[in-house]
Amino acid sequence: MPRGPKKHLKRLAAPSSWMLDKLGGVFTIKPSSGPHKQGESLPIALFLRNRLKYALNMKEVETICKQRLIKIDGKLRTDPRFPTGFMDVIQIEKTGENFRIIYDVKGRFIVHRITAAEAKYKLCRVREVKTGPKNVPYLYTNDGRTIRYPDPAVRVHDSVQVDIATGKIQDTIRFDTGNLCMITGGANAGRVGTIMSRERHQGSFDIVHIKDSQGHVFATRLGYVFVIGKGNKPYISLPKGKGIKLTIAEERDKRLGGK
Repeated sequence: MPRGPKKHLKRLAAPSSWMLDKLGGVFTIKPSSGPHKQGESLPIALFLRNRLKYALNMKEVETICKQRLIKIDGKLRTDPRFPTGFMDVIQIEKTGENFRIIYDVKGRFIVHRITAAEAKYKLCRVREVKTGPKNVPYLYTNDGRTIRYPDPAVRVHDSVQVDIATGKIQDTIRFDTGNLCMITGGANAGRVGTIMSRERHQGSFDIVHIKDSQGHVFATRLGYVFVIGKGNKPYISLPKGKGIKLTIAEERDKRLGGK
């Protein structure tokens, strides 16, 4: 019997958010274990090679990483398989570029450039709030952080704005009706809208109803809702299209109108 964790990942088994072609070989890069799950992450190597085209192959990616040029959430990372995930900030100081890992409306990871000022913070979704030894309150976030002594008003499903340099909470955004959110999974991944209502289902998934700025209403699971702003003001810059999903006909018209 083979023992230990799997070390390979077949291309067809890779998440569709990576946008890999079927014919580019049999295997692809398996992300190392890290702050994000494999299905919700994008390895640095794919970001540098497939998205930014800064490298032609994996060897060049390794060379870039080993020169200590890539910072993720303010930390130097030399592992080309390191998993970056939703809301992570990637900084390449040599080129002066800052990126935030974010989804487009089709649920694919895209290159989203941000300003140096915006690269100083990130939003994290609160997964659990607990009390530790000696009655120390703490919370877990979606990117594997443990933050001690948070604001007592913070609840599960809220978002916190974390200062990347210090790891401290700067602001909190309540999971509340009327607040802006982005969907991080399912068929609506990447869509942005305001929270309308929440249906509670005991023993099953809670459903959240969301309305985007065009008036389209859609529903998704509570676990996929990531609050990104108070009212209709987002705390982060949104990618092109502002998270509005177009119908097939609208997409065609936009494409033909752009020519």
